[in-house]
Amino acid sequence: MDNPTSTANAEGTEKVTGDASPVRAVLTRAGRTVRPATTSPPLREVLSDRRELVASARAAAQSPFSSVRHYARTTPGKLILLCFVVAVTSLATGWYASTTLNNRTHQLQTIIDRAEPLSEAAQVLYSSLSIADAAANSAFISGGPENPQLRQRYSDALATASSSLLVTAGSDTGPGSDATADTRALNSDLETLTTTIPVYSGLVETARTNNRLGNPVGSAYLGQASAVMQNTILPAAQRVYERRSLAIADPQSALTTPPWGVYVALFVVVLLLLGTSRYLARRTRRRFNVGIVAALVAIIGGLIWLLTSGLLSVAATSSAKTEGATPLRELTEARILTQQARSAETLSLLRRGDQSGLQDSFEQSTDRIGMLLDRLDKDGQSSGSLDSARIATLRGALDQWKRTDAQVRDEMTTGNFSQARVMTVGSSPQSSETSYNAVDSALVNAMTTTRSSFRDDINTAQRVLGFTGNGILALSVFATIALILGMIPRIREYR
Repeated sequence: MDNPTSTANAEGTEKVTGDASPVRAVLTRAGRTVRPATTSPPLREVLSDRRELVASARAAAQSPFSSVRHYARTTPGKLILLCFVVAVTSLATGWYASTTLNNRTHQLQTIIDRAEPLSEAAQVLYSSLSIADAAANSAFISGGPENPQLRQRYSDALATASSSLLVTAGSDTGPGSDATADTRALNSDLETLTTTIPVYSGLVETARTNNRLGNPVGSAYLGQASAVMQNTILPAAQRVYERRSLAIADPQSALTTPPWGVYVALFVVVLLLLGTSRYLARRTRRRFNVGIVAALVAIIGGLIWLLTSGLLSVAATSSAKTEGATPLRELTEARILTQQARSAETLSLLRRGDQSGLQDSFEQSTDRIGMLLDRLDKDGQSSGSLDSARIATLRGALDQWKRTDAQVRDEMTTGNFSQARVMTVGSSPQSSETSYNAVDSALVNAMTTTRSSFRDDINTAQRVLGFTGNGILALSVFATIALILGMIPRIREYR
């Protein structure tokens, strides 16, 4: 039998339970939250999921450089990096070699096309002006009717100076030129020559006119014209010549040095290729790689090409400097001194009151010429630029000129000016005119020879070096392609 008391308690509990449901519903509607009767996941599973999420977030936010750095530590990554470095170095070396050697070729071509003709025109300008001054003085002191030969010499020299001035005034954008101070100074001297030469020729014509009319003032006009020439025109012409000569001397000093930078760059590429080949042999157990061997052959071939053409070009440029430019500069200086000595000699008959100063000028000029001839003779024995026979001829004519000038001054000291005039401007073999012409002609012939030697050597240097730069660039591109084609199969083996 059931216990009545238990039955009553159960019924009471059921009543309480049944009565609590409406109350809970009311409280929930009032805003209170009641937890669902579900089972929570284990703590370990939650922590594992969180770690996976964090790892995924870190992997997604990882830097590309870190990935590359990680890949570069692997063998295929090292091979790719090594191939990239060697390829870029090879291409950069080819570009650098092409730029450097093509610049050298351009400089050599500029010397032939621009710098050397301008320097030659400046030299002719100075010499022609000096010849014109000496011829004007000689024609004036010859006495009687004007000597047609001296008159023609003066006119030809002045015309040559005018044409040379036009050539010399040409713009020079080649090596050795400066866009600021040097250009302004050069333009100033050219302007001085352009404006002063007509003044000089006008004074000479005025002196001639007065001389034909028998007016004594003619000698004063000629003295004034000679002063303008010696004090204004010739110094400006000499400065122009010196600046134009620098356009040859400055580049030559650089071109006589081998292109060491190109040699070093090519040698570095060879070392990199050898190192790559050795590393690849250790990793792949293959002794040779066809691509790397082809690249090595190309770069070594370019190095031998540069070694041959570069040394030949430097040797030709050095020969142009030692056997062409240097003796040509000294011969030009000797000819300028010759014209100065001749002007001093003729002016001594014209001025007659300034014998000591003009005699000192003549002696200093001729002594300087003798020193230059001694230097040329010494250099010619080693370089062969000028033979000893030609130097001996020049020295003999110079000595004869000195002896004749001493006799002229003796005649002037005794007052025998007519005999001094004949010995100065006469056509006899013992006259100073003949000795002066012999010295001047020998100098002109020697200058022509050395100038031809200079131009031939520069042309040789330019032709030898002509295609070397572009050839090395092509070989570098070929080496790069061969390297890449040789490395690709080795890199694919690690897939």
